[in-house]
This record gives sequence, structure tokens and C-alpha cells, in this order.
Amino acid sequence: MLVHAHPDDESLTTGGTIARYAAEGADVRVVTCTLGEEGEVIGERWAQLAVDHADQLGGYRIAELSTALRHLGVNEPTFLGGTGHWRDSGMADTGPLHPRAFAGADMGEAVAALTALIEEHRPQVIVTYDPFGGYGHPDHIQAHLVTTAAVEKATWQVSKLYWTVIATSALDAGLAAMTQLPPGCEPAPVDLIPTYADEEISAAIDVSAHRGAKAAALRAHATQLTVSEDGTALALSNLIALPIADTEHFVLVRGVRGVDSGWESDLFAGVEL
Repeated sequence: MLVHAHPDDESLTTGGTIARYAAEGADVRVVTCTLGEEGEVIGERWAQLAVDHADQLGGYRIAELSTALRHLGVNEPTFLGGTGHWRDSGMADTGPLHPRAFAGADMGEAVAALTALIEEHRPQVIVTYDPFGGYGHPDHIQAHLVTTAAVEKATWQVSKLYWTVIATSALDAGLAAMTQLPPGCEPAPVDLIPTYADEEISAAIDVSAHRGAKAAALRAHATQLTVSEDGTALALSNLIALPIADTEHFVLVRGVRGVDSGWESDLFAGVEL
């Protein structure tokens, strides 16, 4: 089970992992906490769906997420609390929170909703964000808090809890390997991307065999992302290009490492299946 804040987050840092385990026959569940209503829209075609116009972006992004998940081998999305229950909070300091904003959700209610999903689906491994939410978005931070609390509260014992992270060495190598950028984009400045040192990493999952599925999933989120024609780079609305990684990295924060030394190559390493 992977717990993400908005549609597209699942594909950005864990798309290859989702595709790999779905292809291997695992029952992969992607729990999305909001519809991403506050996202910045790329291009003119769908621009008026945004919050300052028709405010219909969230509904459109359900379709984008559904398509992306199908590319990754997952039948349908699962929304925390039900579809549209909590709303995208927007970036920090962008204005007062909407009454339904996920960042302002009642913790008891949100934790209970995720706990119920854990009890229903009984995942052996759960993936979410680190305490900073990867890059500080309030919804990512809330997803971290809710997931951590739900894992502790559930009577079903999750074997492993991971944070999805970016390894410093992998970012450096990926930026160097980008052979084509999305139109109008520049490579990301390394010092602006939060990363983890290699010694902090617990698992490195090879997803190179699923690069095509990952790139297709990213392209499905067309209101939010652009992808280079050769599938080596992506960019958000800020026009900063990032590599599409062949390896996805994780930090184990609950459970027992499945290897004596070095990085795990399987999130299920050491788990009795």
C-alpha cells in the first residue's frame, strides 16, 4: 500500500515500484488523500479548470490518476475517506486553508479512515513520505503523520513502513544522464532538491524494466507534468527538469531489514509471504 497526497505523486517517485510489484502479482493499493484541486495547470487547453476559474481540476485529475494507475498495473484509485472527502491544501503560506483542506483535517478522522483501509487490505508493506513530506507540501506532511499513526493504531501488523526518498547519488547520476529535456525546461539545480545520503538509504528498487509504464503514467498527468520525448526527463509547471529514474529509493522506518548489509533490492525482503 502506498499513501500519496495528490494524483501524480504516485507516479513521480514510486511509479516504477508500483509497476514492478503489480507485474509480479502483488496486490498493490494506491491511496490518494486529495484530488489535487489546487494544482497549477500546464498549457492552455485545461487552464480554466483551475481553482481560480471553474474549480473543476480535481474531477479531471481523477481521470488522469485512473489512467496512470492502469499503465502501472493498478485497476483503480482509492481515495482516503472517499472520493473528494479532503481537498488539496495548496502550498504552504498561499492563503487560508479551505474548510475541507487535508492539512487541516481532524487527525482522528483521517487516521481512522486509513486504519480501516489497512485492516481491510492487510498490506505487508506501506510506503509514504518522510516527516518533511519530501519537499514541504502541507498535504505530504499530513500524509506522513496520518500514515505513521494509522500503522501504529491498526490491529493488522504491517511488516515494514518505508519513506519514499531521492538518493543524492541517484539524482546526480540521473541529471547527468538526461539526454533530452521537456520543451522550455532547464535541469534542476541540485541544491534545490531535498535528497538523502547513500548511507541513509535502506532500499534501492530496480525499476528499469518498467520505465515505459512509468513514463506512460507520468504522461497521463498532462495537466501537471511534461515528459521529454525520449522518456529520460520530466518537469512540473516550474519548468525545472528532473530525471525519470530507473531506480527508486526508500528509507525503512518500521520493521526489520531484509539484508545484513547494503541496500535492500526488494521491499518485501525478510517478509514472510
